[in-house]
Amino acid sequence: MDLAFKDDDLAFQKEVRDYIGAHLDDEMKRLGAQSKNGYIDKDGIVRWHKALAAKGWVAPHWPKEYGGPGWTPAQKYIFDLECARAGTPTLSPMGLRMVAPVIMAFGTDEQKQKHLPPILSGDTWWCQGYSEPGSGSDLASLQMRAEDKGDHYLCNGTKIWTTHAQWADWMFCLVRTDPDAPKKQEGISFILIDMKTPGIEVKPIITLDGPADDQQEINEVFFDDVKVPKENRIGEENKGWTYAKYLLEFERGNTYAPSIKRGIRKLRQIASAEQDGQGGALIGDPDFRAKIDDLEIQATALEFTELRIFAELAGGQNPGAKSSILKTRGSEMQQRLSELLVEAIGTYGQPFVQDTFVKSNEPRPGPDYAAPIAPAYFNYRKTSIYAGSNEIQRNIMAKLVLGL
Repeated sequence: MDLAFKDDDLAFQKEVRDYIGAHLDDEMKRLGAQSKNGYIDKDGIVRWHKALAAKGWVAPHWPKEYGGPGWTPAQKYIFDLECARAGTPTLSPMGLRMVAPVIMAFGTDEQKQKHLPPILSGDTWWCQGYSEPGSGSDLASLQMRAEDKGDHYLCNGTKIWTTHAQWADWMFCLVRTDPDAPKKQEGISFILIDMKTPGIEVKPIITLDGPADDQQEINEVFFDDVKVPKENRIGEENKGWTYAKYLLEFERGNTYAPSIKRGIRKLRQIASAEQDGQGGALIGDPDFRAKIDDLEIQATALEFTELRIFAELAGGQNPGAKSSILKTRGSEMQQRLSELLVEAIGTYGQPFVQDTFVKSNEPRPGPDYAAPIAPAYFNYRKTSIYAGSNEIQRNIMAKLVLGL
């Protein structure tokens, strides 16, 4: 695999950098710098989504026939790299990266025409209805019922840890349509639910990083006799587990290295500004500097792994179980980075700022960069659990990659 950028790639890199510079406004930058969960407010996310959509760049991984840009693996990597370097807002992956590939692969023509254009334009917001109380890592044990009522399903149950359900127009949801199926992976269907349907209630889950409204992230969603037309089912009834596994490959196969490397640069800047307790800068402490260097070496190794996998994708291969490698190592490095940032700011991590987005006349304790670091540390405890816990990922890799 040739990792050197060609002249066309370098020209594209400049085009991406210039476009980001022209469209990433000061308010997005401010919110991004103070984010404790990787997201800014909904208005800002949608504004950035539409800026990329206007350029045709919002869905790098979509086939060109559905509105993707038709980029090479090098261009996709350059785009991710430049977005990470600039600190652009994190787009919601639920529509673009998760349900859209399922609709493309298994949906009807009517479903594609109805859902793909507004996902691409940013006019609809999606959430994921997978986990339930008691059915997290063991997702196949889910119990939310979808009872066959002829032309529709009647849905009852609960979904939990539902990211940004309070903003969502639609949910893609796993439901049990055959409770008597001999295996728990059987009898599950994949349906699309309009969140405006009567009988749906969304309640926030307040986490350790604080209950601020604009940064409220996860929710519990209750379904009480919710009617879902059968035309909203993806694929065959009771075959939802197949579609869910396909989706998870895309959820787990994200790019981690560029954002981690940007975080490491931020960590070095903070360590250069903070004291080591002995009159010098923390970056001068050989033990702390060795921790940073070790993380950077790991991030470089992850970067090469990502490039190998994305090259395979360009060749028409499905990421399969290899996406578990990216999810496991990427999430562990995110957590390690958050730990080193807390170590770097020392006592400035102790005061709790509930809403880091708020502009206030009251001075915060410590420099501006300190406020979101401890909340982000608490928030990132979840990264090794969501999208399938890392323990589950290692089982997948052992079985399907190593053949054990």
